[in-house]
Amino acid sequence: MDNATRYLSPAGADAVFNKIANLLPKLGISIMGSRLLAVRGRKSGEWRTTMVNVMTGADGQRYLVAPRGHTQWVRNLRVAGEGELRLGRKSETFSATEVPDADKVPLLRLYLEKFGWEVGKFFEGVTKDATDAELTAIAPGFPVFRLG
Repeated sequence: MDNATRYLSPAGADAVFNKIANLLPKLGISIMGSRLLAVRGRKSGEWRTTMVNVMTGADGQRYLVAPRGHTQWVRNLRVAGEGELRLGRKSETFSATEVPDADKVPLLRLYLEKFGWEVGKFFEGVTKDATDAELTAIAPGFPVFRLG
């Protein structure tokens, strides 16, 4: 699969798990910093939501990583440039800047350290212990956004 267009769609029990996972932040329940990401659809203009893991980098900045690749939320966020992170009744507006592939290695490694137990299967064998060269090779398939 071409890393520039890599997308792993939900399959099997993923759809059921995703419904449950998306319900938790709506109820105000966060697992390891999870939030409900809300982004306006690039065609419809309507709010679209999905559960995401918000990661704080070594630089103190917050990031979103797309473990499934170039998903609909990634495409919508690229166009909108902003969105909301929701938890229960609380909502935080943010702007997003996509991180260049060359800068993703430490962020992907940290993401795998923090969330590999949950999203490791989407990294197809690449772990937090991967070499920089291995992480550089997969970087185009894993969009990363810096939140501001």
